[in-house]
Amino acid sequence: MKSGGAESVNARVCSDHFLTGCPSTPSDVTSPDWAPCVNLGYQKITFRPPTEASVQREERALARERHHQPCSVIEPVSDDGYEGSPLPEEEPFKDAECQTDLSMLDLTRLEETLNDNTSEMYNLRKKVSDIELTPETFNGNDEKTKFYTGLPSFFVLMHIFQLCEPYITVSTLSALSKFEQFIMVLMRLRLNLQIQDLAYRFMVSSATVSRICLKIINVLHERLEFLIDWPEREVIQSTMPMSFRKAFGLKVAVILDCFEVFIEKPTNLLARAQTWSNYKHHNTIKFLIGIAPQGYVTYISKAWGGRTSDKQITEESGILNKLLPGDIVLADRGFTIEDSVGFYCASLKTPSFTKGKKQLSAYEVEQTRKLASVRIHVERVIGLVRRKYQILQSRAMPIEHMAVKSTDSLALVDKIAVICCALSNLSESIVPLE
Repeated sequence: MKSGGAESVNARVCSDHFLTGCPSTPSDVTSPDWAPCVNLGYQKITFRPPTEASVQREERALARERHHQPCSVIEPVSDDGYEGSPLPEEEPFKDAECQTDLSMLDLTRLEETLNDNTSEMYNLRKKVSDIELTPETFNGNDEKTKFYTGLPSFFVLMHIFQLCEPYITVSTLSALSKFEQFIMVLMRLRLNLQIQDLAYRFMVSSATVSRICLKIINVLHERLEFLIDWPEREVIQSTMPMSFRKAFGLKVAVILDCFEVFIEKPTNLLARAQTWSNYKHHNTIKFLIGIAPQGYVTYISKAWGGRTSDKQITEESGILNKLLPGDIVLADRGFTIEDSVGFYCASLKTPSFTKGKKQLSAYEVEQTRKLASVRIHVERVIGLVRRKYQILQSRAMPIEHMAVKSTDSLALVDKIAVICCALSNLSESIVPLE
């Protein structure tokens, strides 16, 4: 090192002035070699090893640096003061600060917990999919289709839905899809579920359920009404069941009967009197139903008050206009319409009774037996319709269903009866053809 007034630009500090023989890095201010400290020309300074406190301070400083940059690659410094080549890539990961504290046993437990949660999530999704009423829920499950809709199979269900789908409206604000609205109304008809029950099942409000039911019932009535049709005489005769052929030949056109549905007691006294049924001892409405010999519903009337006689309903409903000369009409003894049927050149067959007679003749007994053997099928058809769609077995159908809106020609209960009979016609007939 030169001495003098002016310092040379190329002045250097000899390694003799540092404890370790070379200076430390400029950032390492805690190192004793951060600046030359020995052999400076003033006095001889003996080398003192670093104290324990200074070593600890240096270690803490290094630990803080590693904490802020845990996985940085530290380039080693050579003995001559120059930085050497970087360590291999695997060296930083040998640092304890960069390794996890989890053992293999902990990792195995975490993996098992993850697998259990994944399996539980899959099972929950499967349960939710089973609860949701989507087309996939009914696909391949005809028993579920029969239970919720009364239809014989998923194939028939989807064809009915496709027939009605273009007329079911939804928007971005709709809580239910088209299929959910369709299924909800079928469940209402099939199981006679209450409005609040459906609201809980589909997670919507009661008002939404009522509004959807009114809308979908109108669509179903409009699209399925054609399924109740009076067949041509040639069609009836060509497919006449053998039991009817043996009893009455090929002339039976229709079997008539009435069934009643319980309703709430009207507040209006006149309506209460018109709907009181002496037979049921309850306020009811009455439907006239016509069954073809093949076991299908070919006619369903509007609702009448339970007090109305079977004769009045038959004569005023318009069903007699469908008869052709030579037709035979089968009915119960309550249908005293022989004259009305005869006006259309048709004949009425009813069970004989012994009113004013001591006993029936052999001919009357035989005719009554034949009639009873075929009328049992009609009772089964009517019972099937009401059992399949239990809304017709309601203990007290709301009185609001009897009202006819000014913009409509039928009451809601009339549309319900048509829909139930139309859907029943899609099932296999219970009358044997042979």
